[in-house]
Amino acid sequence: MKIAIVCYPTFGGSGVVATELGIALSNRGHEIHFVTYKQPVRLEQLNNNVHFHEVHVPEYPLFQHQPYDLALSSKLVDTIRMHKIDVLHVHYAIPHAYAGYMAKKMLQEEGIFIPMITTLHGTDITLVGKHPFYKPAVNFSINKSDIVTSVSENLKASTLNLFNIEKEIEVIPNFIDKSKYRTGFTDCQRTLMADENEKIITHISNFRKVKRIPDVIKVFNLIQKETPAKLLMVGDGPERENAENFCEELGITDKVLFLGNSNQIDKILCFSDLFLLPSKTESFGLAALEAMINRTPVVSSNAGGIPEVNIQGVTGFLSEVGDVEEMAANALKILKDESLLNAFKKNAEENAYRFDILKILPLYEKVYEKAFEYRFKNVH
Repeated sequence: MKIAIVCYPTFGGSGVVATELGIALSNRGHEIHFVTYKQPVRLEQLNNNVHFHEVHVPEYPLFQHQPYDLALSSKLVDTIRMHKIDVLHVHYAIPHAYAGYMAKKMLQEEGIFIPMITTLHGTDITLVGKHPFYKPAVNFSINKSDIVTSVSENLKASTLNLFNIEKEIEVIPNFIDKSKYRTGFTDCQRTLMADENEKIITHISNFRKVKRIPDVIKVFNLIQKETPAKLLMVGDGPERENAENFCEELGITDKVLFLGNSNQIDKILCFSDLFLLPSKTESFGLAALEAMINRTPVVSSNAGGIPEVNIQGVTGFLSEVGDVEEMAANALKILKDESLLNAFKKNAEENAYRFDILKILPLYEKVYEKAFEYRFKNVH
């Protein structure tokens, strides 16, 4: 099957999932065409089954903000027409579903029917999508999709609560490719990051306000007062500078390492004893899942879809958003007992296998088959 995938090409969860999905589908013989404004960060190489089509947005003085959605819809029309695409799969509602619908309508004028699958990832619904400026367009685009999927039960419920949705929403969770995490590391070289007696705590995100970066630092500060520890802050974003300043205020700059964006997440998590995710909301918690597959227990908020991934008292602990004292207490409970820490590490890895891509991929293939049937009926 020929599948066009539209996603954001950045380090964000939706872009990572879309890219990994496309690569996995290509390995099963599907022809994948990524359509976005730059090559996705996880798309390391192209091959006969994987293609990238860059969306160029020409600059005109007339526009204060260049119309990416128009450029994207036009590029989709060209790509679908030229490569005889069977199914269009857009990740993240804004502006991808809207642009996808416009491409569908333009192609229909030529007698070409392209079924569109829209996968909802989180902030496209809970943050951007519910804004009064965008809500009508998001609502319209979802209802005009042929098939709609969501990455968690919680996000499905939020979508149905916030919007007037007429479509059935199918939950297909995010995934992990466990084969990629069989690193074979016999020595994680922890001493590169911390002294032998120090525990290593890690946080990975895009450093937006929703991630509650100050809470990460507050929790760590309470931890390091009780046990020797280092904090690895992985990622970049608008809250990074404030976070660095906050560490300086607390006098813990020498115990916190800001590593920026990295393609060596598995190596970093190999160092780690604990992962912190105190987010205000998470549609799924992909970062937590990546930690778990690397044998790193998770201390997190109980927001959004996180409880569907991080199991209370098994793979880590859950607390109310903002309860940094309880998060720190739970972290210390794990870190101060070596046998308990090892048990949580084992549980984290085993539970992550529930989301292995080999279990999730067939769910997407069934959706593509259903979409292709729609196309066949419309064409004939």
